[in-house]
Parts: sequence; C-alpha cells; structure tokens
Amino acid sequence: MTAKHIAVLVGVLAVTSACAPHVQTALIPPVAFTGPAAVEDGHWQGSALGHFVVQDGGQLPYRRWSPQGRPKAVIIALHGFSDHSAAWRLAGPWWAQRGIEVWAYDQRGFGGAPNKGEWADPTLSRDDLRTVTALIRAQRPDAKIAIMGESMGGALGISTFASDSPPAADRLILLAPAVWGWSSQNVVNRAALWAGGHFLGSSRLEPPAFATQKIRASDNVVELLRNGRDPRFTVATRIDALHGLVGLMEEGAQGLGQVRVPTLLAYGEHDRVVPRQAMRKALERSGPRDGLVTAYYPEGWHILNRDLAAEAVYADVEAWLDDRPLPSGAPAVLPSLVAAYN
Repeated sequence: MTAKHIAVLVGVLAVTSACAPHVQTALIPPVAFTGPAAVEDGHWQGSALGHFVVQDGGQLPYRRWSPQGRPKAVIIALHGFSDHSAAWRLAGPWWAQRGIEVWAYDQRGFGGAPNKGEWADPTLSRDDLRTVTALIRAQRPDAKIAIMGESMGGALGISTFASDSPPAADRLILLAPAVWGWSSQNVVNRAALWAGGHFLGSSRLEPPAFATQKIRASDNVVELLRNGRDPRFTVATRIDALHGLVGLMEEGAQGLGQVRVPTLLAYGEHDRVVPRQAMRKALERSGPRDGLVTAYYPEGWHILNRDLAAEAVYADVEAWLDDRPLPSGAPAVLPSLVAAYN
C-alpha cells in the first residue's frame, strides 16, 4: 500500500468513526487534601523513598540520592518513556558522592504513579513538574537546581521551560531529548500513528524481537535485561500513548529555541531511538544561543545515563554545573552530525 493509499484510508476512517485519543486529566482532590507536599516513606539501598503529593492530590513516587552534608547542586531527574525513577539508579549515587543531590520521580502514567500505561495530558505533566520543583526549591532554597530530562523527560523539560510558566529551576540538562515529533515523521508514520491513536487507542503493542535487536537503546545489556524484568517498567504500550508521545516530542522540537536558562544537551553517535535527522532538525530550528552547550559522544547510545561509557556523561554534567569545561572534550552536536552525515 502506498503512502497515498494510506492517507485516503485514514481520511475515510476519520469521517466514519474517529474518536479522540484517551489522555489522563487532573484528578479530583480528596476531601482531606491540604495541598502539595513531599513525603518521605523510607530508604532502600542508599536512596530515600517517598512520594510527592502534587496539585490535584495525585501521588508520584520518588527516589532521592543525597550527599553527606549540604549539596552543591540539585538535579530533578525525569525518566524516559516506559521507564520510572529507578532509571537513575546508577547516576544518582555517582553524583551524590560528588556533592550533587538527585531527586527522581515517576511521571504520571508510569511506574507507581496514577493510571500506569495511560498517557497524561502534557499540560498536567508540566504542572506536576512545576509543583515538584517548587517543593524541592522550598527544601533547598539556596541550591542551584537543574531539571534533567532523558528522552521523553527531555521533551517535557523543554516544553515546560519554553512555556509562559517555567519551573523554579536554574538550568536544564537534556540527555538524548525526544525531538522526533510530527514534523520529523514521514507521511506513513504520521498516518499510522494518527489512525492508531484515534481508532486503536487502548490496544497495546510489545516491541518485536527484530526491532529490539535493530534499535538498541544502550550497549549496557545488563540494564536492558533489568528493564525487561522490572514490573514497574512498561513493556506493552498503549497505541494512544505513542500518539501522545509524538505530540510531546513535537513540542520539544519546536520549543528548544525558546528555553531561556543555561542548557546542556547531550547526544550519542549510536542513538537510533531519536534519529539523527530529527536531532539535527531540532538544533537547526533552534539556532545558536547564549547558554546552550551541546556534547556529542562517539561511544554514546540513547540511554546515556546507563551506557557502558556513562561516567563520561556524569563527569561532564558535574563540570557543567560547576561552570567548568567538559572534561570529556566532547564536540558540539550539530557540527558533528553535519560533518558525519551531510
């Protein structure tokens, strides 16, 4: 079937039976709700466990890795699609040992957060991020606070900072941000995602074996196996959640140039989850600006914080937060992509 035939079929379906993709919306707060709060529940393997009560009474589980003494900086870490706060189980302790506190929470629809598997309205997810940031800012009023987003988390970070109400944070760190939005998809992908989101939304897809072999997220096979066996990791994905993800990725791609805080963007040579063409297009659309530093890692894949060479990224993040040059000497992303794939 050609792209033209698919487009015609989608048009016919749209006329006959279209329905909007399902999204989570704000909860109705319980009667006893007294406002947002950060509640600590215990400890596990060197991290504090707790939950954020956010603006609508929803509870988002968190993990926190804290240094001894007062932190020199604080990172609020946003995981990628299908993942949850344990995505930072390697990076969190590394930074904590060097004086950087890391808070990571399960975003709405993932891990132990409300309605696992259901895509949340990005407006709601941005409100969650603003609330979480305000709660952490209240506990660490004098700290330098950075939002760090990996993949989908990066798109959420961009869209929140590019909005009229950015979070109360000082910096933004993007690890392989998801910028493969509608404008970077080919016509077949757009048609299939639109049709799937509108007509097959609640159906779930598991990645076929050939796809996971062809498009690996990391060279750290142990971490990939752990994800597959983790009950909080989302393996089978609702089609309407994929539709929602592409919309958020488009917001990330369009909003990168509107971020006004110092930003570090990292991208790996072997990343096939966020295609290099989409990354190049987002950076070209954004254009150069003061405060934007990009780093291209020849040994990097998509899950940069859990790759075998992840410590190079950890060290660069620490140095950048200290306003020092990147110790890896990683070249800028856009010139590297242009030189290698022009």
